[in-house]
Amino acid sequence: MKIKDLHGLFLNSRGVSTDTRSIKSGTIFFALKGDSFNANKFAIDALKLGALFSVTDEIPEQENDKLILVKDVLKTLQQLANFHRKFLDIPIIAVTGSNGKTTSKELINSVLSQKFETFATKGNLNNHIGVPLTLLEMNKNINLGIVEMGANHIGEINDLCEIAAPNYGYITNFGKAHLEGFGSEKGVVKGKSELYNYLISNKGLIFINSDDPKQLKQKKGYNNIFTFSKSNNSNVRIFLDSENPFLTLNFLDQIIKTQLIGAYNFSNIAAAISIGSHFGLDFAKIKQGVESYLPNNNRSQIIRKNTNTIVLDAYNANPSSMFAALDNFNAMKGKKKIVILGDMFELGDQSCKEHKAIIGLTNSLNFSSTYFVGEHFNKHVFSSKSVFFFKSRDDFDKHLKSLSIKNSLILVKGSRGMSLEGSVQHL
Repeated sequence: MKIKDLHGLFLNSRGVSTDTRSIKSGTIFFALKGDSFNANKFAIDALKLGALFSVTDEIPEQENDKLILVKDVLKTLQQLANFHRKFLDIPIIAVTGSNGKTTSKELINSVLSQKFETFATKGNLNNHIGVPLTLLEMNKNINLGIVEMGANHIGEINDLCEIAAPNYGYITNFGKAHLEGFGSEKGVVKGKSELYNYLISNKGLIFINSDDPKQLKQKKGYNNIFTFSKSNNSNVRIFLDSENPFLTLNFLDQIIKTQLIGAYNFSNIAAAISIGSHFGLDFAKIKQGVESYLPNNNRSQIIRKNTNTIVLDAYNANPSSMFAALDNFNAMKGKKKIVILGDMFELGDQSCKEHKAIIGLTNSLNFSSTYFVGEHFNKHVFSSKSVFFFKSRDDFDKHLKSLSIKNSLILVKGSRGMSLEGSVQHL
């Protein structure tokens, strides 16, 4: 079946599904497969559950005229998403980077939705499956899309750009993330810059934080850019007014108060303001979009529990974001500060070095207590009266239940796989 014909079926459906456990009646089921699963086995089941059609790349044991046989289900899903994106013909803003891409995406959406009907990536559905699913959720009522792109290997951002065909792009930063896949920090820069390369090749517009020399270098002389910075040498000038602990920004000599903490969030907010300005939003709408955004999903959340104030930033972690979080936490006011840090994953042969560096930093900051959780941190055990190591979160939680922590300011940060947000219930 040609993609054009499949798209016709899609337009008359209730969307697509890749999981029979959550399938909705009237959707088209795509039988994806991976190293540990093969949804082709459930293609017939999907039809029984209400799917209009099932797209499969294996010849089924039983015939059914609602089975659509293709060479590769994943590639077909991606091609359908690209066809649909061209069919909609709306502006697409792509967002990637080592740290802050989800927060930036959410902020950009919050601002632009004050003027436009927008649709943004849900959660972090930002990979080779998530990006197509995001595009296929957009409809004719949407007039602007924001697509988050994640990657841990060279070439992935380029592939996602070929699917989403963005007209605009923003890279939050280049940091020490996914070093195992990218190989080095240079690999990170090369991989993330594939977004710039795509936009340059297709004459798109690049949004750039011109206070970041790495960003300016990667534009490679390309001039179709829109810049923001703390200086006057940019399209938009924004600077930090205060952080006490929530960030307040100055834009157009007026104040915007946010519900975000951490100086590391300044550029995320500034990008949203800049992009809103480019798309013609007035100050009132930009201010409303920024000030109404409340962080969630374990990202820079402030939780007040009993007598404690918890800074929950446990959605993910890498050396760059860990250093930034610790630096910000150190600057926050509090008599009794406790730090709970979980392992950082996907660092490859740099893992030992980077975990030791974090331990060294926390020791120099003299927090009241520091708890390291996970096998990577545990390789460098030298517990003291205020520094503690636990091999697993279960071990840590058992210890935490025996404590009585009161009147404390607490930072909780770790990689997604550590699920440290689960420990908050014991604080």
